[in-house]
Amino acid sequence: MVITDDNASAAETSSGGLRGVPTEFREWILKADDACPEQELTPALLAAQLWQESKFETSPEKATSDAGAVGPAQFLPSTFATWGRDDDGSGEASPWDIGDAVMAQGRMMCSLTRQAKSSGYPGDVRALALAGYNAGWGRVQEFKGVPPKSFAGGQTFNYVQIILSTMVRFQGPSLLQVSGSGSGAKALRKAVGRMGTPYAWGGGGPTGPSRGFCDGTNGYLNGSCVASSTVGFDCSSLVQYAYWPKTRLPRTAAAQYGATSDRPVSRSDLKPGDLLFWSHGGSGGIYHVALYAGEGNVVHAPRTGRHVELAPLTSAMPDGDYYGATRP
Repeated sequence: MVITDDNASAAETSSGGLRGVPTEFREWILKADDACPEQELTPALLAAQLWQESKFETSPEKATSDAGAVGPAQFLPSTFATWGRDDDGSGEASPWDIGDAVMAQGRMMCSLTRQAKSSGYPGDVRALALAGYNAGWGRVQEFKGVPPKSFAGGQTFNYVQIILSTMVRFQGPSLLQVSGSGSGAKALRKAVGRMGTPYAWGGGGPTGPSRGFCDGTNGYLNGSCVASSTVGFDCSSLVQYAYWPKTRLPRTAAAQYGATSDRPVSRSDLKPGDLLFWSHGGSGGIYHVALYAGEGNVVHAPRTGRHVELAPLTSAMPDGDYYGATRP
């Protein structure tokens, strides 16, 4: 069963809401925000900061910086020793644990926000706090504000600007709340957690979003290859990610149809999590896949320049191209 944001939880409503983050991060971002009394610190700000720090990655290969910062919130060991706690109850405080990392991020940002508000320095207190997180509060004191572009090659200046400009994609409660059990509902819930993630042709896979590529035809926007610099999903990688690891679907839309075509579903019998396919002609021409979200809607990664979104089934792709549905 799918319900709308009219039924968003009290935590979402009171804190300004959150969308477009992985399910495993969502509860911790909301908890970190709820633990901080400073109104300037919002779930969307924390989410945008995590996206800038690590793209929500949690593996040592993808979440270790050249400077030695580690984990999804990119803590140096010495800094995590100050702010880290065993928030997830695992028996160990670790910057690699999502709960521990996000709650430490929230505590540090809450403290920096208070410092920014009492500093008297000009500018957005959120910008000052972010600059303190990136460069250290001593640098904010040195420049009596956000360090300029001339400092560290513009790293801190750009860090602040990028996070403040990308907050909007994480603001507001998710368009969907998915209840129910079973593999379809679970897959849909996982895909919904990625709403707002950019489309990247050839990007994404079982572990999450990644940079895409251009193939001479796809991945371009206004004549420029954007896929190679975009971390995101395409239509089939989103579906593969949603069902992984319980159901290990192949990578492309056509292959996903081939792997599930022995379990067809009529349009009148669709259930949340069913796969929907569009084709330019027969099974060999399948070019798009989406997950059914209930109430005549789908969740999908539509095309270059867009994001993972909720859309009506009848207009997600040309209705005449609709080929059929399967149940993994």
